[in-house]
Amino acid sequence: MYDRILLAYDGSLTGRAALREGALLAKSCGAQVFLLSVVAATGGMRVAEGAHAGVLSSVEGSYQAILDEGVARLKALGFEAVAKLVVGEPVQEIGAFARQIKADLVVVGHRRRGLIERWWSGASGGYIVDNVACSVLISRNVITDEQFAAKIRAIEARVIPRE
Repeated sequence: MYDRILLAYDGSLTGRAALREGALLAKSCGAQVFLLSVVAATGGMRVAEGAHAGVLSSVEGSYQAILDEGVARLKALGFEAVAKLVVGEPVQEIGAFARQIKADLVVVGHRRRGLIERWWSGASGGYIVDNVACSVLISRNVITDEQFAAKIRAIEARVIPRE
């Protein structure tokens, strides 16, 4: 069903849920996995960089560590994930990378935002579904390590490897 799955990953609880759900789908489909982390280039980030040179590179270092952790999680499951770290507006960067790799599916986590946060961020971010030409899965399914391991074992027991 899916051959190329892009997982948007930020290391948060919802990001980890998306990584797990995407990994389960990829295992089921025998899909190739791509992992993307986006350092959001917000106005606040630009102001901080202007006031204190090196803030952006420090944040990038943190995101690189998060990305490396995601790659390690996927490697433990038998995936050779293609990983990329970018700086920019997350929705646009996810869409651009999805088009670049010709993704069949993009998997993202979801975090509820409060009224003030929605007002503050406005509509400038747009919507992922408007920026990709493939299916989008918004993962909201947080499971325990034991549940995840059981699901992986069940998939591996029934999946015939692709040739």
